[in-house]
Amino acid sequence: MDDDGLGPFFALESWRAGDGWRPLDDVVSDPLVIAERVSTARTVMAERAGLPASRIDPRAMASVVSLGLFARLLSPPFGTAVRTGVVPALTIATLWWKPVGGGPWPMATSAGEPTPPARAASPESVAARFAEQIVAGVAAPVLAVFAAEYRLSEKVLWGNVGSALGGAAGMLTTGRPELADRAADLAERILAVPPLLGTGRLAHPDPDHPRRFFVRRSCCLFYRIPGGGTCGDCILIPADVRRQQWRVALTR
Repeated sequence: MDDDGLGPFFALESWRAGDGWRPLDDVVSDPLVIAERVSTARTVMAERAGLPASRIDPRAMASVVSLGLFARLLSPPFGTAVRTGVVPALTIATLWWKPVGGGPWPMATSAGEPTPPARAASPESVAARFAEQIVAGVAAPVLAVFAAEYRLSEKVLWGNVGSALGGAAGMLTTGRPELADRAADLAERILAVPPLLGTGRLAHPDPDHPRRFFVRRSCCLFYRIPGGGTCGDCILIPADVRRQQWRVALTR
């Protein structure tokens, strides 16, 4: 599945046996896999901060890891859905990953390329299909593992999923400005479907600029990590500061 030059979060390789890929099903079925990923992330974060790993809150780190993983699970099919109107038939069983020390997880699929429909699907049906196939079918089982193993609030975790979707819409707009309206429309329709309903919204501060900004209604807990601060879409950012950040971003 081609990322169309949109960057590593949209990349989804074709799975081949013997290339070191691990099934995503392991992430769902074996809690030790997520524990190892969170432990690795804590070590990397601690080294960057010059701190012992014990200073890094494991629950906060697990939330941040989940956000990165959700971004990798949602961005490729979202990009495809925006560009083609087709939601890839990705499932836990057809997705694969490779462990890395940091950065976006390498992801691959054994599902094959999606088949274009005989006629264009309505925006409503594309959003409904994405909510069922990707949000409920792929993100939800992964979310359940993080919730169970790290006692993370589902409000926080579904906020992470919403943030990942909003981030995908933003990155897609930056890379392909001509798709901005379609990306925003699809993202807003998906965000209107429970359990993403109420996780956040897309703001459009300048009607003459294609850029939208996601504003979430929860926090990913990154601020609990020493030196972490707040993310750009965090609920903890004061409204005036947020507007200033948007103005700066729109002039770049």
